[in-house]
Amino acid sequence: MKELSQTQSVVVHGIAGAGSVALATAFTYPLDSIKVLIQVGSSTGKELDPAQALTRLLSVSGNAGLFNGFGWLLAGRIFGLGARFGVYEILTAFYKDGRENNYLFASEALLAGVVAGAVEAVISSPFELIKLRMQVTAASYVPSSNFALEKGARSPLIARLLHGRYPDKRALDLYVGLISILKTKNTNVTSALLEYPWTMTGSGRPPSVSNVRRPSDIISLEGWRTFWRGLRPGIVRDSVFSGIFFSTWQFLHQAMLDWKAVGMDPPPRLNEEVGPLSPLIVSLTAGFSASVAATASHSFDTTRSRSQCTVLPKYISMERKILKWKRPGTKFERITGIHPSDRGVLFRGIGWRMARSGLASFIIVGSYLFVADQLGSSLT
Repeated sequence: MKELSQTQSVVVHGIAGAGSVALATAFTYPLDSIKVLIQVGSSTGKELDPAQALTRLLSVSGNAGLFNGFGWLLAGRIFGLGARFGVYEILTAFYKDGRENNYLFASEALLAGVVAGAVEAVISSPFELIKLRMQVTAASYVPSSNFALEKGARSPLIARLLHGRYPDKRALDLYVGLISILKTKNTNVTSALLEYPWTMTGSGRPPSVSNVRRPSDIISLEGWRTFWRGLRPGIVRDSVFSGIFFSTWQFLHQAMLDWKAVGMDPPPRLNEEVGPLSPLIVSLTAGFSASVAATASHSFDTTRSRSQCTVLPKYISMERKILKWKRPGTKFERITGIHPSDRGVLFRGIGWRMARSGLASFIIVGSYLFVADQLGSSLT
């Protein structure tokens, strides 16, 4: 009976956790879509206005564009948040082991949160990359196929790396015209150019994100390692966010317990003697802590988003490796993955991320406590 009760408890908490994450993700996903478009669409000295981002998104994809890529983010958040809270609980259990008051210092919560955030970043990275590219695609105008090359004119390289994609014939003709004055031994310049990955789009530039958003396209053109692109800023972002979130939440939670204990007679010796806090207070505390953590980690979130939005064919990655290409920027920027050209846009969309993170954490904690309490009481 004891083992059955433990199994039921695990199932109840699992259902409550997954349901709360799904509800919070669905409710706040439009905010995330606008935030991503502001981050990747802004440049130094020119910020993409939220109204412009929303108008462009609705004009291209309609209302459904606000939820483009939702399934990928939901899967990533279920696994990522599960890993974050699981690792955090395991680490804090070691800190509290042997303490009579079951007390946890804010500094201990900070260290446990940093480790938990790093684990979350590794697990959720592939889901976030696909989600982000689908969000950007929802606001991108797809070129007309009237100028596409015929299937027979497509080179084997394009057929292998970009399935079902055809270069823009007008752009390719212009590109060929610019270099046709050069002496060449190859009489068929167009076919020769199509064999180079830089010209497979017909414009001499890498394919756009809208052409490389599916997992199969990403693997064939950019390779498996692309799913973890931007992992450096991702680890820093999630470590900073998780560490500040848990330490702030622990500090505020203890402050609320101390406030509740004022005037109790006799004064409580342990936190358990104070009794549980109101679910609303706990939810509000979690939402505030998440907003603070989002503010501190937003610059790394912007860097990660802009990195994942860049299409980098595997041939270029191979050349960089052979040539021992070094990351530009200062030592801090190289360690954290920040590109020098992004210095002026690191805080774009910070208000939207604060709102999304705070609201999502409030919904997750509140709905989790409510569902767990209802399911638990129905099983007893």
